[in-house]
Amino acid sequence: MTDILRDEPAPGICRLTLNRPDALNALTYAMYDELARLFTDLRHDPAVRVVILTGAGRGFCAGHDLRAAGEPGWVPPGLGKAQWARAVMARLGSITPLIRSLPQPVIAAVNGVTAGAGYPLALAADITIAARSARFVNAFHNAGSGHELGLSYLLPRRVGAARAAELLLTGRAVQAEEAASIGLILKSVPDETLMDEALAMADAMLVNSPIGTALTKQSLWLNETAPSLEAAIEMESRAIFISQTTEDTAEKRRAFMEKRRPRFTNR
Repeated sequence: MTDILRDEPAPGICRLTLNRPDALNALTYAMYDELARLFTDLRHDPAVRVVILTGAGRGFCAGHDLRAAGEPGWVPPGLGKAQWARAVMARLGSITPLIRSLPQPVIAAVNGVTAGAGYPLALAADITIAARSARFVNAFHNAGSGHELGLSYLLPRRVGAARAAELLLTGRAVQAEEAASIGLILKSVPDETLMDEALAMADAMLVNSPIGTALTKQSLWLNETAPSLEAAIEMESRAIFISQTTEDTAEKRRAFMEKRRPRFTNR
């Protein structure tokens, strides 16, 4: 059985499904490695316009599998304890930045429990929606500290510093409806409509040009730490100059005027 399923529920949409439902999709070392490979490959795939990340069964991701994680195949033999841990965390820590740096928008469709490594995985997405049964659990204190894989960076930018401090330091669980009310996720939806909501959101993005979407996403996240308003506007202006030279942007304008769906060619 494949632990990460990849399919295309609609043209231009790549869905990645964590597929260990009996273990609530807890992550093995092989899955970390596969996620890093998949996100690296997707950035160079022009056929993929939007990525949806979700989990099979009753959970999105229960974090690291403490019982059956296997071995990190990328780590060379003979390393000391600290060197081994550094090599492991370098690979694990690459996953959330890979998600955030993809040119395609990433939608996390969170179903059920989201704990440990699943928490920053869900927040690394550009947009996170959750089923009402979803629950976000900071389980990292069980491993020694209250954060990992960028959670201490991602969480304050979703909910603010004070709320993030409370969630990181207490480790308390957050139910989906509270998560929506504090800005941790975009919205909470009925369990049975979760994937339909994610697909509808993805489809709404497909009508914008691939390069325009990629540059907008890049500006959005780079400008989160822009040193000034002027620097943010300069980033936006450069994106406009680049996108306006493309055939796809011209096609977007024509389609808008003709009230039809655009046909993009990545040119």
